[in-house]
Amino acid sequence: MLPTTHPRIKICCIASVREMRLAVQYGASAVGLVSAMPSGPGPISEEKISEIVESIPPPVASFLLTSKQDVQSIIAQQRKCRTNTIQLCDRIPLNGFQQLRDALPGVALVQVIHVNGPESVEDALAVAPHVDALLLDSGNPKARIKELGGTGRVHDRATSKTIRESVEIPGFLAGGLTPDNVGRAITEVGAFALDVCSGVRTGGKLDEEKLSRFFCEARAHSA
Repeated sequence: MLPTTHPRIKICCIASVREMRLAVQYGASAVGLVSAMPSGPGPISEEKISEIVESIPPPVASFLLTSKQDVQSIIAQQRKCRTNTIQLCDRIPLNGFQQLRDALPGVALVQVIHVNGPESVEDALAVAPHVDALLLDSGNPKARIKELGGTGRVHDRATSKTIRESVEIPGFLAGGLTPDNVGRAITEVGAFALDVCSGVRTGGKLDEEKLSRFFCEARAHSA
């Protein structure tokens, strides 16, 4: 996975057309739309996701975040929401990726890797040949109540860098990014793209001042 000096930015947990437009206004390359999750911020109904998707301008990518593990359920969910990318927040059987591609031609697949230790590198290597990108986050699928993202925690950046250097597909860096630490994250990992939710929000709402600072800091450290 080659590093980039100009990482793309995905704003996640988008809850309305207004938030989507604000993210795009500041330069988001992608927006994340969170469907039902066992925990974490930002879930909205599939009907709301579909409504927002209709208003997203090209070439901004639309990500459906799903916690589903049954392939047929994921297919049905995407057909209802109509995003151009599926972010798989939990694990599915390896043969499920080809089933998704056969059923949903042209829809990109992004697998979340929850960076919890050296075993995360093995997980990334195993799934990388089957997807279009990885997203390195700080969740814990083994928790009593699964954490599949949106924790606001920073994980071990050295492990993230090892994953980036070990696979050939693009990687999104998530997990506790804020305007105050995004520059350091870019320097330490060199990710293809950045993914942020809580770091640009106040009281759960997209905060324009934080959003502006995040983009400014990211650009300043990737020039």
